[in-house]
Amino acid sequence: MRRAVPADAGRIAEINIDGWRTAYRGLIPDAYLDGMRYETLRERWATGLRGHADAASMFVAVGPDSVLRAYAFVRSVRDEGDRHPVHATGELCAIYADPRWKGHGAGHAVHQAALGHLASYGFRHAVLWVLTGNAPSRRFYEAHGWKCDEIEKDGGIAGEWTPEIRYSRVLQESRM
Repeated sequence: MRRAVPADAGRIAEINIDGWRTAYRGLIPDAYLDGMRYETLRERWATGLRGHADAASMFVAVGPDSVLRAYAFVRSVRDEGDRHPVHATGELCAIYADPRWKGHGAGHAVHQAALGHLASYGFRHAVLWVLTGNAPSRRFYEAHGWKCDEIEKDGGIAGEWTPEIRYSRVLQESRM
């Protein structure tokens, strides 16, 4: 387990796209999933990894073979309509495991590192958005202490209606 660096961008792009193609088939148009390109995402992640602010960070789980198996990306909340004070809320923006390694603990490891990072920066709450129809991911989040808020939005991927639902959890209790 460690923080991601720009040199990890290629492998992160592979995990990201392979994860999308596995998890979202049937939820997002096939043409969109099949049109995703590793090169495009690799460049985006490399740029992003060079420019993160302190609270924004990506964590990677590395196997004994030195191959990245999962990643998680967190930052301060993007959602201005959040019911929690924005300054106290972090967001789990992305978490993916290589589909070949799902169920081996890499996702759990990056999840724990990412939430620990948010808590270390003083965030008291965290939120995430998940496709409403993504039952396996929703089960993962619920098993890790997340609660569904029943707040929905349309993610609008590839011109299609892709409803998302928000989950939240307490990271640390307020000391008032």
